[in-house]
Amino acid sequence: MTLNCPHCQKQVEWSPQNPYRPFCSERCKLIDFGSWANEDNRIAGDPEFDDLLSGELNGDNVYPFPGQ
Repeated sequence: MTLNCPHCQKQVEWSPQNPYRPFCSERCKLIDFGSWANEDNRIAGDPEFDDLLSGELNGDNVYPFPGQ
């Protein structure tokens, strides 16, 4: 099966012999990884889960220790 590299669009054979699949090379794989790490790529969804933890990140004592 042949597909396009998600980064450079070069045609790539999808097979166990390609250690970088679905990418054509280690370079394209690392560029994609960097995009996710820099949050250039995101998965769409509700930010509700982030709101549940925002109090902890702001320093609010949402879950105080016993005796406080």
